[in-house]
Amino acid sequence: MSEATGVLPGQAGAKAAAARSTRWGAFANEDWWSVWIGLLVIVVAWALFANGSSLKWLAVAPAKWKTLAEAWQGIVSHGPNYLALFAAFALLFGTGLAVLGHSLARFLSAFAILFVVSLLIFTASAWVEASRYNLEAPLLALGLGLVVSNTVKLPDWFQSGLRVEFYIKVGIVLLGATLPLTLLVWAGPVAVGQATIVSLATFFTIFLVAKALGLDRRFAAVLGVGGAVCGVSAAIASGGAVRARREDTSVAITLVVVWAIVMIFVLPFASKALGLSTAVAGAWIGTSEFADAAGVAAAQAYGDAARNAGGAIAGAPDAAVQAFTLMKVVGRDIWIGIWAFALAWIATTRWNTSEGGVQAKADVREIWARFPKFVFGFVLASALVTWIASHYSLADYRKIVTPDLVAPISTLRTWAFTFCFLSIGLTTRLRSLAGTGWRPWLAFTAGVVVNIIIGYVLSVHVFADYWNGLGG
Repeated sequence: MSEATGVLPGQAGAKAAAARSTRWGAFANEDWWSVWIGLLVIVVAWALFANGSSLKWLAVAPAKWKTLAEAWQGIVSHGPNYLALFAAFALLFGTGLAVLGHSLARFLSAFAILFVVSLLIFTASAWVEASRYNLEAPLLALGLGLVVSNTVKLPDWFQSGLRVEFYIKVGIVLLGATLPLTLLVWAGPVAVGQATIVSLATFFTIFLVAKALGLDRRFAAVLGVGGAVCGVSAAIASGGAVRARREDTSVAITLVVVWAIVMIFVLPFASKALGLSTAVAGAWIGTSEFADAAGVAAAQAYGDAARNAGGAIAGAPDAAVQAFTLMKVVGRDIWIGIWAFALAWIATTRWNTSEGGVQAKADVREIWARFPKFVFGFVLASALVTWIASHYSLADYRKIVTPDLVAPISTLRTWAFTFCFLSIGLTTRLRSLAGTGWRPWLAFTAGVVVNIIIGYVLSVHVFADYWNGLGG
């Protein structure tokens, strides 16, 4: 399921997924594949580092340039590196998708184009004047994708390479390698507490407004969870839990995607106007965004702005993405399984959700079934790097471990995020928003307002000291 397309699998797809789950077990879905791919990259990087080498040759990225000639020369001189990087990504993503039943030939053809365009975007963002015009890679990738998808009809086969959730999940696992486990333990309770407040307030706002406007309670529940937790994934999970109509889930997905894209631009702009530090802004984005991919784009854009602002924005640039991840992945995403289980139980025992003689069954296993598995990969990656770091002093960690182990992984993470942002733009059709109706829009927008206000108060005032500790 792509975060931006809103295409739900049919019964045949569900049966095929069930068959693969039985056959492949822990390799049965994108969540698990994102864990194994991310951890494999980290383990390989660690093995090379332990033997005095590094993954830096493969983890290549454009250097700063002033003229087009310099930019082109940089691409040509690192041509073998880029070809090897493409081959590595194609092998990793292609293997997972092939096992999941997707066409490998279609994916590779589409991914080749996606990689080349991502390279050009990456190069454009490396222009020395890029920061002056806010040409950060995430926003550039998203903007270009939106323009193309809404002006040009893309071929069906090209959709095979636009794996939004797959790319972002792998990127988040790789992100774990840049966050020590001690930081997760320290900030995790804060993130979970803040997420709990926001999740409950946003859900009940949307649910009650939707009910007051006359919408079906199942539809209201799907809208509420979509706004309260993890956007698209949460809408799908809650839709299945309450046996909502397929059209209702599609509308919820559309609203999530639209508001997620809007917030990519609004939250960084507002954070800069309000003079927020990178960590506090990242926490606010993590509390108020509606999708992991969109939130990472916003947080990384603010971090890049801080990196190029010459000290005008307080805090370390990486703290924006770190705070966002702690708030969204550690805090809010774990609510997917909780809401799915709670709503499945309520729908079964209170709403009488019998359809065609088949009644939904509330079971504690629902939490595990809906839990985002890539969170485990994120925590394991953090634990591994924490263990490695324990063998070094802080000075040696920054001098040796960061440039030779962490930095290459961070570069690969940025590539994965760029694939994701570009895919979001290329799979978002603005004209498909027509016909949604004003009542769902009004209900969801009420939740957006509450979400942003409460997220701001908690991030900037209540828990500011905790978040600012990331940006020191």
